[in-house]
Amino acid sequence: MDLRALNFVLVASFVVVLVFVSSTGRAFAQRFDAGAQISAAHSSEFDAGDVGFGGRFAWRPVDLIGVEAEMNVYPRTFPSSRSVAFSSGRIEGLFGVTAGPRFARVRPFAKLRPGFLTFRRQTIACILIFPPPLSCQLAAGRTVFALDAGGGIELFPTGRTVIRIDAGDRLLKYPGPSFRDGRATQESFFSHDFRFSAGAGVRF
Repeated sequence: MDLRALNFVLVASFVVVLVFVSSTGRAFAQRFDAGAQISAAHSSEFDAGDVGFGGRFAWRPVDLIGVEAEMNVYPRTFPSSRSVAFSSGRIEGLFGVTAGPRFARVRPFAKLRPGFLTFRRQTIACILIFPPPLSCQLAAGRTVFALDAGGGIELFPTGRTVIRIDAGDRLLKYPGPSFRDGRATQESFFSHDFRFSAGAGVRF
C-alpha cells in the first residue's frame, strides 16, 4: 500500500470537512449513525465477484456533510470462480466523507472514501519468474490502497432509523512489477471495481 498517498488523501479529506464546518459558523448538530451492511464488489482485474459484510459509523457535523468510517470482511476465498484461489479472505477499510442535502425523509449523497483492502494469505504454487504473477504477490498477503467514489441514497423511515444504498467505483492500487494478462507491468497500477452496498442502522 502506498502509505504516503493514503495519508495525503485522508488528511486532505478531513481538512476539507473541518474548513467547511468552521466556515458555517453553526453549532455542531452532533448526530451519529451506526449500522450494518452487505457489500458486493466485482473485480475488473480478475473478472470475479466478492461478497462481504460489515459495519459503518458516521458523524454528521452539519446536515450537508457526513464523516464516516466503514469496515467490511469478505470471508470467502477469492476468486471463487476459479480452481486456484489466491486469497483466503479480504478486509476492507474506508474512511471519508459524504455530501448531500436532506429532503424530508430522503438524502441523496456523493461519497469519496480512501482506505485499504487487505488480501489474507493463501498457500498456492507459483512459478519462479520475474516479475512474479500478480496473484502470487497477493497470495503472500498484501494490503493495497483503495479509493471508493460514487453516490447513494439514505432513507429515514423514522427519526431513529436509516436505510442506506450506495454504489460506486472502488479503485485499487496493485503492486508492481508484476506479471498480468500475459504481459509484464513494471509500475504499480490502478484497477476499477464496481462496488455496491445496502444496509440499515440507527441514529442517535
